[in-house]
Amino acid sequence: MPSNNILEKIESLPPLPKTIIEIEEFRKKLNKEPIDLLKIIEKDALIISTLLKISNSAMFGFRSKVETPSRAINLLGINFTISIAIGGTVQNLLMTNLEPYGINSDDFMRASNISSTLASLWLSKIDVELKEEILLPALLQETGKFILAELILNEKKSEDFKSKIASGKSVEEVEMELLGVTTSQITAQIFRHWKLSDNLINMIEHVDDISNANADFKRKSQILDVIKTACNIKEPLSDANIEKATLKAVAYGFDKKVFEKAIEVLQDRLLDEL
Repeated sequence: MPSNNILEKIESLPPLPKTIIEIEEFRKKLNKEPIDLLKIIEKDALIISTLLKISNSAMFGFRSKVETPSRAINLLGINFTISIAIGGTVQNLLMTNLEPYGINSDDFMRASNISSTLASLWLSKIDVELKEEILLPALLQETGKFILAELILNEKKSEDFKSKIASGKSVEEVEMELLGVTTSQITAQIFRHWKLSDNLINMIEHVDDISNANADFKRKSQILDVIKTACNIKEPLSDANIEKATLKAVAYGFDKKVFEKAIEVLQDRLLDEL
């Protein structure tokens, strides 16, 4: 259970902007029209600039420059656009120094975008409906690190935190050891506070603790665990992290070749950034 300090911090978070509440309502509709999504996001300059910036990154490999939000929605699809809109806004609301994790907010956003792109490439070969469902949690599952980083800094545990990770322990192990909680638990608490969907919360809550995942969500939590491992926020797609993620994918019963192919395609695209 999160400490009172963490719960107080979550309770004091600013409310979600009206645009995000409207997007969340739109997301729940059975019949989604791109024009309706465009009308919502056009009111938010931050979302538009984030959407265009990400659409034009090498990650997607579009042949020509994406200059309008409507073209971005057409190319990315409704669910990917929603993920980027919510992800960018959430990060902006929580803007905290991520120094204990050895990254800055740009690194965080890049790793998040790599995560959702990997989800898209990998799951499109397994189950398209599942892919659409996983895009948003893949992008958002590390959100709790903003709260935990602030707590680590406030309690002057940053050096201890970093040295334990440097000794070879996983981030999740060190979070649990020093703070009594992990990122996935805190991310779920934040999304409960903001009244985001139960489905999203249940997929994320036990990613760091798969054995306790609700049976209905276990498979999805396993997928998120594999993605989180491969796209580790400090070194997304490093050889070591890909190897760990591949071992997890195989242990969870996923096809190794399908996963490796998705990684390969994503790596090729990211080479274009250099």
